[in-house]
Amino acid sequence: MITRMSTLFVRTLRDDPADAEIPSHRYLVRAGYVRRVAPGVYSWLPLGLKVLQRVEAIVREEMSAIGAQEVLLPALLPKEPYEISHRWTEYGPNLFRLTDRKGAEMLLGPTHEEMFTLMVKDLYSSYKDLPLVLYQIQNKYRDEARPRAGILRGREFVMKDSYSFDVDDEGLAASYALHRAAYIKIFDRLGFDYVIVNANAGAMGGSASEEFLAIARNGEDTFVRSPGGYAANVEAVRINAPDPVPYDQAAPARVVDTPDVPTIDTLVALLNDSYPREDRAWTAADTLKNVVFMTVAPDGTRAPVVIGLPGDREVDPARLAVALAPCEVEAFTEDDFRNYPQLVKGYIGPAHENGPFLGERGAAAIRYLLDPRVVAGTVWATGANEIRKHVIGLVAGRDFTADGVADVAEIREGDPAPDGSGPLSLARGVEMGHIFQLGRKYAQSLGLKVLDRTGKLVTVTMGSYGIGVSRAVGMVAEANCDDKGLCWPRELAPYQVMVIATGKGEEILERATQIAEALDARGVSVLLDDRKASPGVKFNDAELLGMPTSLVVGRRLAEGVVEIRDRRSGDRREVPVDDAVAAVLTEIGR
Repeated sequence: MITRMSTLFVRTLRDDPADAEIPSHRYLVRAGYVRRVAPGVYSWLPLGLKVLQRVEAIVREEMSAIGAQEVLLPALLPKEPYEISHRWTEYGPNLFRLTDRKGAEMLLGPTHEEMFTLMVKDLYSSYKDLPLVLYQIQNKYRDEARPRAGILRGREFVMKDSYSFDVDDEGLAASYALHRAAYIKIFDRLGFDYVIVNANAGAMGGSASEEFLAIARNGEDTFVRSPGGYAANVEAVRINAPDPVPYDQAAPARVVDTPDVPTIDTLVALLNDSYPREDRAWTAADTLKNVVFMTVAPDGTRAPVVIGLPGDREVDPARLAVALAPCEVEAFTEDDFRNYPQLVKGYIGPAHENGPFLGERGAAAIRYLLDPRVVAGTVWATGANEIRKHVIGLVAGRDFTADGVADVAEIREGDPAPDGSGPLSLARGVEMGHIFQLGRKYAQSLGLKVLDRTGKLVTVTMGSYGIGVSRAVGMVAEANCDDKGLCWPRELAPYQVMVIATGKGEEILERATQIAEALDARGVSVLLDDRKASPGVKFNDAELLGMPTSLVVGRRLAEGVVEIRDRRSGDRREVPVDDAVAAVLTEIGR
């Protein structure tokens, strides 16, 4: 049955929504595919729902092809399993928590590892039941601090999450490989450029982890790649630490006056002017910058942490957040400096004339973490923990140590790839899928065990695999639009053909309806614009809505001619009206 614009539940908008930052957000709202309900929360209108369902169909086809079985779990979940796995607290403020009328604490599911684990535990007990892959397509909930980009980063979203269950690690590796291949097929069919990168497991836990990132200049994720094939999310890059340097002959450190040096550059200039080196000039890379942050643990405990890194580098907030998870990281405020007077703002250092300061053990210790480049024997100029004073000649390993390593410095264009495959280049992307080898983390904590071939009770090993289904709609829109509107790929478009009746007179609308009905009878999905609106309005809406093919029945009908338009290429051609159906079928490959 054909759909008529005169009755379709849609209103197109001429103006961009005020909060729209990227094209997909602007056009999906303006074209009436989605409507904002609250920050990060959207309703799906008929056109948008059709696209969403087409994406879901692709996902279901490829999941079925690897033997996965679909289930549907509730989104409203009990607290207890998430307490056992520690994610009730580890998720922090991103978790939607609520209390029912009887006082029981519950949550809206951000992801379902715990519930799938318990479901399999309830029903299966033998190796003969495995391997098993279960999945669902369901709404998920995360209380994003800054929802943005429309449906690309929301607080309620549709996700496909699947879970594999195997007796041993070899089975997990096989299940992981099956999912990886299925994801490649899914994203190839969705039709946007993407890259597979090494990733950090984050709150999910587990060992091997890869992300599928759609390449987009508006993407919020930064990734790196090298000519030799290395690719990783910037948060997962681990630099190779240099070898330690002998320091037996190093001169003693000394404190020097450094007035009026508010920046690393002014410090370097003063050092070169007043305390020149004999071998070469001082550079920012010779200085040890010490940056202080406040960490907030899931239980609310607050504690400072100081990151020491070369002065020519900045701390990358995303890498820092991953390194310090599950703690949240906040800026260190003026009040914090007053509460910790031993941290002298602008002159923080790991040691002073009386010995080490940061990294010392004890009740009043302040945690100190060092960049991997700061290895034993390296010599630094850094703060002396006194106003207008720095230390030069401070030797790592001799004069100071740290509580650990923090690989959180920015990754820069041209840095060497960790595997030696060449210089890194940086690009932006949007996370579309994430696959994890979870191992036994959840099965162990929740007691999922089966009898193996020898009758021994063994803990099941698991994988977790997610795809942002609603996000995929946004990313396809982002990758398939121009300055006029959307340009849907044929497999995902709400309708394959839009028939547009333009001009006055009943004959035009009657003939447009006949053509639409003939296409519908041949299995083509058709949207008929039968509104009493000007041709300009109809053409503008057709370009905004983005159906791949349009058939215009207008003033040339009197001459026996109609026009076929290709939305993506902009090509237009006239065909005899009697050949219109056949011409459209050829156009769409039917």
